[in-house]
Amino acid sequence: YEFQVSRPKVITKIIDSELCEPMERLHIDVPQAHVGAVIEKLGRRRGTLESMHGNERVRMEFIIPARGLLGYRSEFLTDTRGEGILAAVYERYEPMHGDIPQRGAGALICYETGETTQYGLFGAQDRGTLFIPPQTPVYAGMICGRSNRGEDIVINICRKKHITNVRNAAASEDSLRLVGMHILSLEECLEFIDDDELLEVTPQSLRMRKRILEHDKRMKIASKNK
Repeated sequence: YEFQVSRPKVITKIIDSELCEPMERLHIDVPQAHVGAVIEKLGRRRGTLESMHGNERVRMEFIIPARGLLGYRSEFLTDTRGEGILAAVYERYEPMHGDIPQRGAGALICYETGETTQYGLFGAQDRGTLFIPPQTPVYAGMICGRSNRGEDIVINICRKKHITNVRNAAASEDSLRLVGMHILSLEECLEFIDDDELLEVTPQSLRMRKRILEHDKRMKIASKNK
């Protein structure tokens, strides 16, 4: 089987003729060194700090829109270097709290259909964090990583090294080292995808893709929306 999943959305309600969204009470326990980063990120996501106490480890409580937590868990683990604890429970409905910033980074998008190579991935790893290992079938428009810039970048990770008569052991594919690769889990994929992207789920694999696979069509739509 195979099915496609879009970015999660919260369930809103009309209460007293006003559009309202679910709020959550967020409990956080982090080392003192990471308190500033957590408060800053949650402030951008419309979170309100209600209490804070502790010394070496600080416990904080926030009231935050449920949509403000979408995609935050992976950022939280990165900001706290895996030392933070996060838990949230439903609190109540409140009027909409305004816009919340979406994913800050763009995506690395496959240029062509084929199979990834060590050589192609090595040349692309400076563009961001790769999600796909070598010898993986991919297709044009498929997301293969997180861009280190605020925009999408189309890359060719199926490139093969040209064979020459000159022997160069240092340049062989086996010697090309890939660093910083991160294979996403189902939860991480759902947190990563944006509104113009989909997640394909099968028993064997998870594949993220653009809704519109053709690069030229995406560029035309983007230029019209400017």
